[in-house]
Amino acid sequence: MLSLSMIVRDEAAQIEDCLRSVQGFVDEMVVVDTGSTDNTPALAQAMGARVEQIEWPGDFAPARNQALQWVNGDWVLVLDADERLRPEAMAPLRALMAQPDVLVINLLRHERGAVQSPYSNVSRLFRRHPAIRWSRAYHSMVDDSVAELLQQESHWRIADCPEPALLHDGYRPELLAQGNKPERLRQAMEAELLERPGDPYACAKLGSLEVADGNLERGVALLRQGLAQCPAEAHPERYELLLHLALAEAGRDPNAAASLYREALELPLAPRLTLAARLNLAALLLQHGQPQDAEALCQRATAAAPEIGLGWYNLGLIRRRQGDIAGALEAYREARRLQPEHPETHQNLAVALLLGGDIDGARSSFRQAIELLGQQGRSSEAAQLRQQAGAMVKLEG
Repeated sequence: MLSLSMIVRDEAAQIEDCLRSVQGFVDEMVVVDTGSTDNTPALAQAMGARVEQIEWPGDFAPARNQALQWVNGDWVLVLDADERLRPEAMAPLRALMAQPDVLVINLLRHERGAVQSPYSNVSRLFRRHPAIRWSRAYHSMVDDSVAELLQQESHWRIADCPEPALLHDGYRPELLAQGNKPERLRQAMEAELLERPGDPYACAKLGSLEVADGNLERGVALLRQGLAQCPAEAHPERYELLLHLALAEAGRDPNAAASLYREALELPLAPRLTLAARLNLAALLLQHGQPQDAEALCQRATAAAPEIGLGWYNLGLIRRRQGDIAGALEAYREARRLQPEHPETHQNLAVALLLGGDIDGARSSFRQAIELLGQQGRSSEAAQLRQQAGAMVKLEG
């Protein structure tokens, strides 16, 4: 028996789609409401879920642990309201759950709209075992309790589902802009570091925030501190530390950044999890006059994750730089199919079409890019592109 466990609050806009995505896969749905003021509980009940009520305990880990008390399944799937289970993952997940020595199944989660890493790995499907508990601030996880359990009961193993299992919208730029998720993460990781100095996970999260905010010195110090204390077998944490350290170094020491990216790519992780390092290294090599090596990296990226438009977009940029207009058009068109709301794809496709002699096609793609920029609130960029494109083609024609 498989149970869905969720904690929610004011998720009326998303709860139905989330629950609909697991219908026919889970045997029971248990939704724990932490104080909704909208009709989230009623919507969940109408979808067939059992709804329990708790007061918000102040953090996700105790809330998730309390929610585990109400499930009855041998296995537990934990979702947030902004996540969806992909139907393509159901068969491989059932096969893994049928294996008697599997304790936890790591799920590949597609971070739709993420600027940096389009995939993450989450431990959200596990056997209901009394020793498995959630811990950590903000980004709660079962990993600590699982590691302790494996030391006591060594016959268990952790499995990885090769098929992307979850879709997640929480890291779309427009959604991040509406809330204070980065600041809440910062506060939680600062508190975590006070309790666990040098903790690799906290160093990775806080270090990456500092780098993104332009605080390079503190960011680099945190990332290096995390690397020094990161166990060799902690591959996801090492990858994140190396990735963000490379991002910090790229502007001031490209050779060091390239070495860090290559070190990250040597870790034994699923290829989808290392897309950011591969694509960033390709961009760095292209910038420093190594287009063939850059193209090879992008080709490996699109082979590993053909569903990610960013890989095809970057491949188009590289091919156009090398004068391969036909190859660039092929890559841009695939990128457009996968990410039709990405203005830069339409803009660069327009330029490639213009170079290939397709004036009408270029005009249409420029118009689409300008329209999308306007719709996304980037009016100054839209006006600039209109002026630049108008100097090359007659947009009103």
